[in-house]
Amino acid sequence: MSSNAKGLAGRYAGALYELCVEAKATDNVLSDLKAIQSLITEHESLAQLVSSPVYSRDEQAAAMLAIANKAGAHQLTANFIGAVAQNGRLFALSHIIDAFAAEVAFRNGEISAEVISAVALDDAREALVKKTVSDIAGSEKISLEMKVDPALIGGLVVRIGSRLIDTSIKTKLSRLEAAMKGVA
Repeated sequence: MSSNAKGLAGRYAGALYELCVEAKATDNVLSDLKAIQSLITEHESLAQLVSSPVYSRDEQAAAMLAIANKAGAHQLTANFIGAVAQNGRLFALSHIIDAFAAEVAFRNGEISAEVISAVALDDAREALVKKTVSDIAGSEKISLEMKVDPALIGGLVVRIGSRLIDTSIKTKLSRLEAAMKGVA
């Protein structure tokens, strides 16, 4: 594996990537995994199934396989999720999916960036942010993940690899508060 993914999630992501390349199914599996990750995020009962030690590995595997099959997931996706569950690593599935997406982006020459805003951005603003991030990164191939965090109050937080650009009002207020404490 040639990306920066490390640890448990990185090892699983790297192994899955190699299997996907052999099967010529990288895009299908990535799409399936992102859909499953969205389901886990949206449904509390599914999130509990994935993270709770109360359920046996067999119960977790059976439930996740049923979901993958019902969703029409690629066989490689279903097999992978079943293996993760049987190995007792389902709690790390979200991290594995993130690491796999990063690995695919890395191998495709994409730069992944995360943009956090206080409110959801409309299409025009999102396009402007994507162009700006593309200019900063020096690459046209940008994989942009948009998130919303109302605690920012306003502005953006942009992560491009290990670089962090924080223009949020929350951070500016924190700096002002620290500066005022230093004066007093």
